[in-house]
Amino acid sequence: MSRRFTVTAGEEPRPGTATAAAAGGGGGGDGGAPPQLPPGSRQGDGNPKESSPFINSTDPEKGKEYDGKNMALFEEEMDTSPMVSSLLSGLANYTNLPQGSREHEEAENNDGAKKKPVKTMLTAISMSAIATNGVVPAGGSYYMISRSLGPEFGGAVGLCFYLGTTFAGAMYILGTIEILLAYLFPPMAIFKAEDASEEAAAMLNNMRVYGTCVLTCMATVVFVGVKYVNKFALVFLGCVILSILAIYAGVIKSAFDPPTFPICLLGNRTLSRHGFDTCVKMVQEGNETIGSQLWGLFCSSRFLNASCDEYFTLNNVTEIQGIPGAASGLIQENLWSSYLPKGVIIEKMGMTSVPPSEALLDMDQPYVFSDMTSYFTLLVGIYFPSVTGIMAGSNRSGDLRDAQKSIPTGTILAIATTSAVYISSVILFGACIEGVVLRDKFGEAVSGNLVVGTLAWPSPWVIVFGSFFSTCGAGLQSLTGAPRLLQAISRDGIVPFLRVFGHGKANGEPTWALLLTACICEIGILIASLDEVAPILSMFFLMCYMFVNLACAVQTLLRTPNWRPRFRYYHWTLSFLGMSLCLALMFICSWYYALVAMLIAGLIYKYIEYRGAEKEWGDGIRGLSLSAARYALLRLEEGQPHTKNWRPQLLVLVRVDQDQTVVHPQLLSFINQLKAGKGLTIVGSVLEGTFLDNHLQVQRAEESIRRLMEVEKVKGFCQVVTSSSLRDGMSHLIQSSGLGGLQHNTVLVGWPRNWRSSEDHQTWRSFIELVRETTAGHMALLVAKNVAMFPANTERFSEGHIDVWWIVHDGGMLMLLPFLLRQHKVWRKCKMRIFTVAQMDDNSIQMKKDLTTFLYHLRITAEVEVVEMHESDISAYTYEKTLVMEQRSQILKQMHLTKTEREREIQSITDESRGSIRRKNPTNTRLRLSVPDEQVGDNEEKPEEEVQLIHDKNATTFSSCSPSPGDETEAESEAAPEKVHLTWTKDKVAEKNKAKSPISPESIKDFFSMKPNQSNVRRMHTAVRLNEAIVKKSQEAKLVLLNMPGPPRNRKGDENYMEFLEVLTEHLDRVLLVRGGGREVITIYS
Repeated sequence: MSRRFTVTAGEEPRPGTATAAAAGGGGGGDGGAPPQLPPGSRQGDGNPKESSPFINSTDPEKGKEYDGKNMALFEEEMDTSPMVSSLLSGLANYTNLPQGSREHEEAENNDGAKKKPVKTMLTAISMSAIATNGVVPAGGSYYMISRSLGPEFGGAVGLCFYLGTTFAGAMYILGTIEILLAYLFPPMAIFKAEDASEEAAAMLNNMRVYGTCVLTCMATVVFVGVKYVNKFALVFLGCVILSILAIYAGVIKSAFDPPTFPICLLGNRTLSRHGFDTCVKMVQEGNETIGSQLWGLFCSSRFLNASCDEYFTLNNVTEIQGIPGAASGLIQENLWSSYLPKGVIIEKMGMTSVPPSEALLDMDQPYVFSDMTSYFTLLVGIYFPSVTGIMAGSNRSGDLRDAQKSIPTGTILAIATTSAVYISSVILFGACIEGVVLRDKFGEAVSGNLVVGTLAWPSPWVIVFGSFFSTCGAGLQSLTGAPRLLQAISRDGIVPFLRVFGHGKANGEPTWALLLTACICEIGILIASLDEVAPILSMFFLMCYMFVNLACAVQTLLRTPNWRPRFRYYHWTLSFLGMSLCLALMFICSWYYALVAMLIAGLIYKYIEYRGAEKEWGDGIRGLSLSAARYALLRLEEGQPHTKNWRPQLLVLVRVDQDQTVVHPQLLSFINQLKAGKGLTIVGSVLEGTFLDNHLQVQRAEESIRRLMEVEKVKGFCQVVTSSSLRDGMSHLIQSSGLGGLQHNTVLVGWPRNWRSSEDHQTWRSFIELVRETTAGHMALLVAKNVAMFPANTERFSEGHIDVWWIVHDGGMLMLLPFLLRQHKVWRKCKMRIFTVAQMDDNSIQMKKDLTTFLYHLRITAEVEVVEMHESDISAYTYEKTLVMEQRSQILKQMHLTKTEREREIQSITDESRGSIRRKNPTNTRLRLSVPDEQVGDNEEKPEEEVQLIHDKNATTFSSCSPSPGDETEAESEAAPEKVHLTWTKDKVAEKNKAKSPISPESIKDFFSMKPNQSNVRRMHTAVRLNEAIVKKSQEAKLVLLNMPGPPRNRKGDENYMEFLEVLTEHLDRVLLVRGGGREVITIYS
């Protein structure tokens, strides 16, 4: 019978004990020479003793001792995986924290130790670098962004830039109509205003009508051909240059001969010229002095005794020159900003006035009011479209003879020229023109006259015609560039529903794209208000410029071999600065318009990502991904992840059939259900042979696995290898899958269901070696038994339980896996139950309290139950079952028989064993033996005649395409085994095999007289007792998770190990055997 023993500090236990030096396998209980003990250690009494299941290392002072029969199956792992009962008290009270918790505490203890020209020039520099890094066909900015940042960014930003260019065309056309109706031909207005308050609305309606007509004419010109647009462009450019020269000439002339341009002030308030002609209060008519027209506007009548406005009475009327000239020193007054809220009177700074006693203001009085609240960002948004022409040349890159030379030179020179003109114009206008005139938006103080035209020399008409043709030319350029941009996007096919706009005339003119552009431009014309259109344009253009800068910065920083621009005057810091200015300017101009523009671009990006065509253009985002991946992998090499960051990185071993189709797709469904871990997934398979002979099969297998991964929505990688043997191939996958720190830490395989019927036993030997390799590699192992019964992703469990049988603590995998599974909709409604085993010396009530406390701190909701397994004698059933198992293993090792002969030999052993049992148990002992391919039932008694060995008479022969260790044969595909009951005497056995086997009849006789190994008996006892408890509690569970005992350290007992696992898990539908990787994977800390 069993004995107890105690190991003190420094004691080296004998083989077969449960301590760190415990021997393994089937022969551990046979004794042997004791190891050498260190000096000073206390030796035992020299008698062989059965090992205890574990030694409570968490509390050595208590010195608990246990008999070793109930948990003998796990005894060789107690040094690394202690029993749950010995660990719970420390976990609940934090006195024996697991490794991950200690890492957390140690870490905490150690821790106790002028803006526009700059932006456009920066963008032009970035664009020049990209444009000179290869041929730039049609598409311009879109082509540069998409080839540098990928189709998603290129399509999103390209479409936004297209919309911006199109709306810019609408704005230019509206400007053309405004000049036409306000200065060239005012009588052409269709809608007339009856009073001043209706003038703005009437002007907008006129702009809508005439704008539509002008848009039709311009679209017709563009449709006829771009060569006509180019001819018109020269005429327009000449008019613009003459206008600019006329302004500079007028500024020079104003220094010694300023033009006459009077404005009328009442006190310091600016008066509107509508309704009066002379800037005086009283006039002389004949011999009588009466009030002027201005008097009549502020008084009840033109008589001098009429009641008048108080401010009009207290202040005098003054007439000053609106353009005093460059020599007037006005620059000092206009140098500082003067932003006004909406509805206030425009007043001249520096002039005194007498305020009225009452602050009431009559909006009908003839003052010049500010029509909107002005501030810097608003003015920037209105001014910005005037500098958006830097992409005009790049938009027509397909029409340029040498785009790599023309785009940098033309763009930079254009920006330099226009920047000089803009800056000098702002300074000169501030030096020549009164501030009240500059802030008079509609020119009411000067009777609507064109201020710049009055300043220009020799005639205001130069400015009027120059402005008119400038806006016409800009509109034509927009209607020319925008359709080509849309055509380039459509031809790339990244937006499926836009492909129709990629077609055009035989010469490549974008007919359909022009039609869509005209329709969108008409929307902008119908909006009509320039102030409403300008912010929309600013957002789209700024976004385009931002991504051009980003593209240049990314390409420069990545230093890809293909990045060799001819333009050398760039640097990534300039591009980054330009990108930052564009982003800041977007929110400065209008934060809500910026958010709307980003939202539109984001929606387009996601649409292209999910529905667009797959394009590989060698873009910088791919390169950035590679650089980021390289950086992350190098960071992962710095050390193991903290317990809080641990997640299952899975290597799934699957088998493919002769058609390279995955045999068990349920494994990938199960992986998808574990996706809450957000970890790495590698699906691996092995083909037998050489790569040169099987490379086509490897490709087909990879394609098949990838298709299945897409169907099962498993995001990960696929790896198929060829090897001379399946065993070596599986080993190569386990050792070499992954890269650097991004390697798998968990292996998932299916249970080798047909391990008993394999001719050369390669299946189960490979499986056991796989278990040993994962243990040696500190990897967790998941073995799915009855894979065919696992649920698909489309199934839903409306109720049920996920049962966890926590026998030994191996890092917390048993806690983490059910939590991850319950995040998936298949298992979401299943409840979690945790069972742990208490033995006779354990306090079951305290264990349940400790486990409940531990789960509370883990933030895991589960029912807790402690199953008591008291010591019991080993039954005759267990003894005989072990004996048959060992006899079978021994005789199959030493006999090289055919399959039929092997069946007969095994049956003869069984008959002999049955006779032995009759002799030893004359009281009609009823036993039930479990042998290969027989299912163990309940513990109910069976008649003696049922003691038999059942073998598959028609078992499939083992071929070169034998299943890998991770495979499980479909239950439905297996032929029903034919039960044969053959009785052969040992004499017949000896006679039959006398010529074939070197085994003598005496050797065979020894098999019948052998006794089972005591260690194997105890292990079988553990498997039977645990299976009884699990079946009783969890037979109806949807999934059972169970600690997987490790294989014996003595390889002589490998074949017995498979039988132990079969007995442990029989009568259960879905079983997941879990073996930890030797580290903590879950922690109670945040």
